[in-house]
Amino acid sequence: MFSFLRSNPAKKLKKRHSALLEEAMNAQRNGNIRKYSQLTAEADEVYKQIQQLDQPDN
Repeated sequence: MFSFLRSNPAKKLKKRHSALLEEAMNAQRNGNIRKYSQLTAEADEVYKQIQQLDQPDN
């Protein structure tokens, strides 16, 4: 009945993923390749979590 009041964990993860990619882009532009690769790896892990949440339970 009140499903619209439940928080959506995928929405939070998508927001975090976007923020990590933007921070990684800024690190790359500043020449900090080590931080760029660390942030993109972290963003990839978050993306995998998003995919797991979006899969239908069969």
